[in-house]
Amino acid sequence: MTRGDWRDLDASALRDWPAPAVADDADKEVRGRVLVAGGSSEIAGAVQLAAVSALRAGAGKLVIATAQSVAVQMSRAVPEARVIAIRENKDGSFEPGGIAAMDKAFDGLGAVLAGPGLAESPGNVDFIRALLDQCRSVPVVLDAFAMDAVVEVGRFTQPVLVTPHAGEMAHLLGIAKDEVVRDAQRVARLAASAWNAVVALKGATTWIATPEGACWRHACREPGLATSGSGDVLAGLVAGFAARGLALEQACAWGVVMHAMAGETLSKKMGPLGYLARELPREVPALMKKVMRPVRRSPAPTAS
Repeated sequence: MTRGDWRDLDASALRDWPAPAVADDADKEVRGRVLVAGGSSEIAGAVQLAAVSALRAGAGKLVIATAQSVAVQMSRAVPEARVIAIRENKDGSFEPGGIAAMDKAFDGLGAVLAGPGLAESPGNVDFIRALLDQCRSVPVVLDAFAMDAVVEVGRFTQPVLVTPHAGEMAHLLGIAKDEVVRDAQRVARLAASAWNAVVALKGATTWIATPEGACWRHACREPGLATSGSGDVLAGLVAGFAARGLALEQACAWGVVMHAMAGETLSKKMGPLGYLARELPREVPALMKKVMRPVRRSPAPTAS
């Protein structure tokens, strides 16, 4: 459904904007490799939530780059992932040499997510900028503290999605939060144009805007989604869809709707409040099955 110059997002909209079909004989390489970079000694769980969510969105392979102090813990928590340990400075930021440690991880990437659980340190802005330099042709999702790179970069020359809530957007633009809330659509579109990036301005109503002026709206009435770690799950879903080959705005649309539908499903099972962010990803595969068009089957071999 279209309202003015934006399109409303829901399950029906996704059916009209389908994710690529996957053949029944396709291997994990076809569904893309995603790199999730983030985490710290204080917030190790955020990168775990995001990484698992990327796999639940259907990404085929997963690499996690995280703080050395939690890397062993992460490899046990997410045994499906290759885990790269990045040395930390005293302030919790990743050492500049961490990019070199990740060198082989950049081969064949389908998408990168940077930021979940990253320590709020100026040193990490330098790390994110170095990461962006290594991923010039790879879609990058910037979340949480990684978004502070926007202030340093100003305008991107590569495919980037920025995912602020109203408070984060106010910080990035240097304006009052009330101004963001009062006219969220306009702010999202202006930021997308100024940064040359896809912008997802998150909230009860989420606005997705592209630098070219396209815009989508998603209204969510699931208060239980406003819980610790929920944003990390959303970021991981978006990165997983991007790894599968969806353009950033489409990956974001799928992530936002799947995230909301997972919340709705848990609300019906458990009640409107009290479900946990880590319970959201497990609902996503069944919801994708409901929304996606039938899987394309390979033709049966003919007898010689």
